[in-house]
Amino acid sequence: MRPPHIVRDIVGHSDIEVTMTIYAHAALDEKRKALKKLGDALG
Repeated sequence: MRPPHIVRDIVGHSDIEVTMTIYAHAALDEKRKALKKLGDALG
């Protein structure tokens, strides 16, 4: 993942809080996917 201030600049958010809210949600989704894959692999 990229540093939040870089993401903010790329997507054009004026407030870092907007970026962080979206960024945190995306990170949580990635963790869920990884845990599901791990669970599937472990049976």
